[in-house]
Amino acid sequence: MESEIVAIVGRPNVGKSTLFNRLTAARTAIEEKVPGVTRDRLYGVAEWRNRNFILVDTGGLTFERSDPLLRQVRRQAELAIEEARVILFLLDGREGLNPLDQEIADLLRRSGKPVLPVVNKIDHLSAADEVTSFYSLGLGEPLSVSAAHGRGTGDLLDRICELLPEEGAAGTAGAETVRVAVVGRPNAGKSQLINTILGRERVIVSPTPGTTRDAIDTPFDYGGTTFTLIDTAGVRRKSKVKEAVEYYSVLRALKAVERADVALLLLDAEQGSAEQDQRLAGYADKAGRGLIIGVNKWDLVTGRKEARGEWLDRISRSFAFASYAPVLFFSALTGSRVEQLFPLITRVHRELYKRVPTALLNELVEDALAVKPPASARGKQLKIYYATQVSSRPPTFVFFVNNPQLVHFSYRRYLENRLRQAFDFTGTPLRLNFRARREKEV
Repeated sequence: MESEIVAIVGRPNVGKSTLFNRLTAARTAIEEKVPGVTRDRLYGVAEWRNRNFILVDTGGLTFERSDPLLRQVRRQAELAIEEARVILFLLDGREGLNPLDQEIADLLRRSGKPVLPVVNKIDHLSAADEVTSFYSLGLGEPLSVSAAHGRGTGDLLDRICELLPEEGAAGTAGAETVRVAVVGRPNAGKSQLINTILGRERVIVSPTPGTTRDAIDTPFDYGGTTFTLIDTAGVRRKSKVKEAVEYYSVLRALKAVERADVALLLLDAEQGSAEQDQRLAGYADKAGRGLIIGVNKWDLVTGRKEARGEWLDRISRSFAFASYAPVLFFSALTGSRVEQLFPLITRVHRELYKRVPTALLNELVEDALAVKPPASARGKQLKIYYATQVSSRPPTFVFFVNNPQLVHFSYRRYLENRLRQAFDFTGTPLRLNFRARREKEV
């Protein structure tokens, strides 16, 4: 059964992300003493007394209309309010009641949803009297907490569970989820792609590079399969990472790859590929994740037939270490060819978890040895006695040999190519390990 949604809203810098991280027992949201750090809705799962619910962190609410980005932040918070079953209205107990708090209270009252006023930064019992002024908001009894220290969060979770309907309790696990991290340099079109896929406004789309700072998870169903899209901050070169917040965002993007099954690397068809794109692909390869290279903004390219060949040649040279990665040209803005992404993601996910029966694997090894025996080195010949697959994600094979030092990199590559020819493995790196065994031990 689908989990209920609980949204955290409030003006900037009242501690929403700190409370989000406390209640989800994670450090998913960026915490920084700078107003406006959280811009999009950020989702996490909170568990309490055998119940679970989806917690949503939102950007700081203001009613500023001159700044387009602040207007979008407000729109994102309003969408979270619409989705939520319960709303946590977070307030700052140190600063006291603010005129903006009253405006937000009026907005929340009009939503018709249950609203819990939560006064944060109450670090000591002696400070609990400071919450009395918040009764004037007319939203009922305020709860006092310290998100930073965990004080009062148990009572808060109890109150949330009381307001959630019984069907909000944790249900049985659903179908396997395919997790896809959408990565790339700033302004490659990551947020636009996710909005196009979902057919609705989900993450902020802005022509300003670096708009998305957190890694944002969005679950949805497509063709009977459950996917989770992870939209990540655009990754800049280290020399351009100046703010601490942006540094954390780079870490979140790299960790998003680790959390994913498949990394979708977006390249900008107008800008071409850069060293940073290669680093991202290399990180996915090193992490053992599936990899797809998507060339976005293809609608802006003239002479596409010739350009496609040039792009494929360029990718072949720049991403030679990940030659297994399929390439797809599309336009997130127009939606052209975007529908081809999900069959490809599904295929890569399947190959990432593929297992080869030991008998078939050893038949292939015998045939490979017969077709191309390994060259001798200093009068010594490599012998491969036996091979087995020991794990998947990524597929990992162990070859038992007489001497691992006799395995030349070219022969390792030959064996990998034979594996791919026989068993596909589109979009997934392979791990080939060689271990020493005496012939009589095999």
